[in-house]
Amino acid sequence: MDLPIRRALLSVSNKTGLLELARALAARGIELLSTGGTARLLSEAGIAVREVASVTGFPEIMGGRVKTLHPKIHGGLLGRRGTDDAVMAREGISPIDLLVVNLYPFAATIAKSNVSYEEAIENIDIGGPAMLRGAAKNHADVTVVVDPSDYAELLAELGSNGGATRCAFRARLAARAFAHTAGYDTLVADYLARRHSADAAAFPEQLGLTLTRIATLRYGENPHQRAAFYRSPGAATDSIVCMAGAHNNESGELLAWAQRAPAAGATTGVAFDGNLHPADHQWSGAGQYVCIGGSGLHHGLRHHQPDQLCAR
Repeated sequence: MDLPIRRALLSVSNKTGLLELARALAARGIELLSTGGTARLLSEAGIAVREVASVTGFPEIMGGRVKTLHPKIHGGLLGRRGTDDAVMAREGISPIDLLVVNLYPFAATIAKSNVSYEEAIENIDIGGPAMLRGAAKNHADVTVVVDPSDYAELLAELGSNGGATRCAFRARLAARAFAHTAGYDTLVADYLARRHSADAAAFPEQLGLTLTRIATLRYGENPHQRAAFYRSPGAATDSIVCMAGAHNNESGELLAWAQRAPAAGATTGVAFDGNLHPADHQWSGAGQYVCIGGSGLHHGLRHHQPDQLCAR
């Protein structure tokens, strides 16, 4: 079912494309709600916006730790149209049709060489993931956007559907939102486990991998197969991380890259079909690894505790 967008909540850490999106939404007569720095940026740009605090009747407290955790926000995201209308009206909850949220930059924060534990903890987002999960669960009635690269697609969807979004479109974005929160939680859990592990060399009880596709290849190990490059969050832009189903020609190129990398100060290794091939036997410092066509993690990857892991 097509869902008209009448009310949107925008609260983002990454402000890329925000003003353009907000102006386009406002031009369609969509009411904009926002929080903190996002609301200030919109207001300073002359875009009409309503602070979430004026909706909830409760101010932001605890240095911003509590902003959106309120029934008038989560009820607006989770309320089922046609099912929860009566309770929403009784409690004064208005529907929120569009949620645009991205999270505190935890990966970038912990990647800083001088980051303190306290700073890392403060960059664990709570309200953002809660809203994303609620909106994504209720994608039958709510559109959720987590990545600025999806703003253009959202506006195109609204333009081609008379200011509404289709269910299939909302479902695709909901899947991306859940993937985003899952990856975020994995980073936080891994950071805390590494900081507080009694034995830094021990195998973790759970091993979560969060990889982002950065490129697709022409074909895989064989011409009929597919392949792609992946990078872990926070990895340097010149550090290749994962090559799933890679063709041998490209595998050779990556091996050559890995063999040159130690000269630039990077500790590297290459995994072909799940087997570790060290390009540098000094195994010191933060490792950058390449996994090519592997069906699983080789035990050596974890044994050497690289900061960047990859698996097919």
